[in-house]
Amino acid sequence: MGSAVRLRTDYSATELRRLARGSKDVRQSSRLLSIAAVLDGMSRADAGRIGGMDRQTLRDWVHRFNAAGPDGLVDHWSSGPPCRLSPQQNAELAAIVERGSDRAVDGVVRWRRIDLKRIIKERFGIDYDTRYVGKLLHKLGFSHMSARPHHPAQDAHIIEAFKKNWQRTLKAHLCNLPPRTKVELWFQDEARIGQKNGITRQWARRGTRPRQPADQRYKSAYLFGAICPARGTGAALALPFADTEAMQLHIDEISRHVEKGAHAVLIMDRAGWHTTANLNMPRNITPIFLPPRAPELNPVENVWQYMRQNWLSNRVFDSYDAIIDAACDAWHKLLAAPETITSIGMREWAHVGQTQ
Repeated sequence: MGSAVRLRTDYSATELRRLARGSKDVRQSSRLLSIAAVLDGMSRADAGRIGGMDRQTLRDWVHRFNAAGPDGLVDHWSSGPPCRLSPQQNAELAAIVERGSDRAVDGVVRWRRIDLKRIIKERFGIDYDTRYVGKLLHKLGFSHMSARPHHPAQDAHIIEAFKKNWQRTLKAHLCNLPPRTKVELWFQDEARIGQKNGITRQWARRGTRPRQPADQRYKSAYLFGAICPARGTGAALALPFADTEAMQLHIDEISRHVEKGAHAVLIMDRAGWHTTANLNMPRNITPIFLPPRAPELNPVENVWQYMRQNWLSNRVFDSYDAIIDAACDAWHKLLAAPETITSIGMREWAHVGQTQ
């Protein structure tokens, strides 16, 4: 066993404890206290326990203290070796990732780490480990996430034009209202909830594959839902079908939830039971239809996602009544959290100047 390393003598135990009290670095403070204990004559093993370390670790810190004094007891984390890709190569790699893979050229429909490992080696002559490719992507600002569904025929220019012209659209639809009428914005949509239920992600130990029940039966119901984000409230009905009759029931339900003296603008997609002339629109509701194939403009889509992830997925429904009960229970839980409705539903392009 080697002999104990001698300590430098230009600091006293009292001085080291004073420095420990004044340090903002908890680790440096604990190491200063351990070395002060050694100067007081305590055994190296017992002094190490004061700082939460063993005798050998204390010996290493003594060497650093002897070389640099109290400053030597501060952690100096290495940033690691410099990136082997130049800034220009990193920018090129980022552009490749952002552009996405071409199935005809790259043979895959999405980039995997192993594909990008191959691209990096072919283009830049650098052979990274697959795991490091993931770290490199994080450094370049990328995360591994689920993609949002996108209709192939969607026209982004139409969506942007709709948002840009929203205030003019609103004024055109509400021009006959009395001045200073309070206007509420409501968003509406339907969700199918059934026995063929979804499975959502969950936390589990690495190396395991958690299991969740998955039914193969086909009974289902429709939850007609509408939210008023500014008020943090909503109105919904659980119904067996999605058709004109069901839509009429839901519109009447929304009408009953509009604040007295206010007028509701009901924003919804162009489903056949929304646009039919057979609907009898209440006097306190004006419908405005979203552009075709633009579900991202409707925050109720995000409400459905939130409800499925928290209350409806990973479940088996034994009967139609169980589906209805689950849908109603989930909606009541949503209504009990008005701040959640507001957080999910507010849209900057829509919620501007709601008084006519």
